[in-house]
Amino acid sequence: MSKNIALAFRVMKAKPTIISFSLILLLISSPAWADIYSFTAADGTVHLSNVPSDGRYTLYMRTPSENPTVSVNKPGRVNTASAENRQRYSHFVKQAAQTYNIEPALLEAVIATESGFNSNAVSPKGAVGLMQIMPDTAKRYGVSNLYDPMQNISGGAQYLSDLMQLFNNDLKLVLAAYNAGENAVIRHGNRIPPYNETIRYVPKVMGAYTKYQQM
Repeated sequence: MSKNIALAFRVMKAKPTIISFSLILLLISSPAWADIYSFTAADGTVHLSNVPSDGRYTLYMRTPSENPTVSVNKPGRVNTASAENRQRYSHFVKQAAQTYNIEPALLEAVIATESGFNSNAVSPKGAVGLMQIMPDTAKRYGVSNLYDPMQNISGGAQYLSDLMQLFNNDLKLVLAAYNAGENAVIRHGNRIPPYNETIRYVPKVMGAYTKYQQM
């Protein structure tokens, strides 16, 4: 199994050619593919890393996986998330959880169920990224790049937070609404809609939520 190696670069902003060349060398030599993140410090220094441990990092370059587009979120399916991928996005999860008052374990449960912690995941219905956000929902929450893990997790956390308020913190209804849409839950008298996918989805997430609470 390939290991994710944490690498970071510090190069001057005035030398973009060096940035690109360094990244190419990284991608060629790295035993595992990895997205590259960057931020520019106040002194103009550009920081690059495949492990975005600082909240200032944003997606700089996406490197291809063996299967860059994966269909997920099939009825009843829960994707197995590796510990490596879970750890990879833990900083963004904690940041979004704190900002929108959502338990990190709940965000992780949704991500694990929706995408298996695969930021490149795309469902047959067009949902994208870690939290499988639909384009209309992305617009509602100002998510401009659904493949950017930080933006995707933030948008999903905002949506969950709004659903919590709408359904008085009834977690089962919140998850049903996340899967089927809030209007579907409301139309069915604030009950879980009788859709096979949603009926299976809610207990799957609840089970993952319990697991992550205990970790």
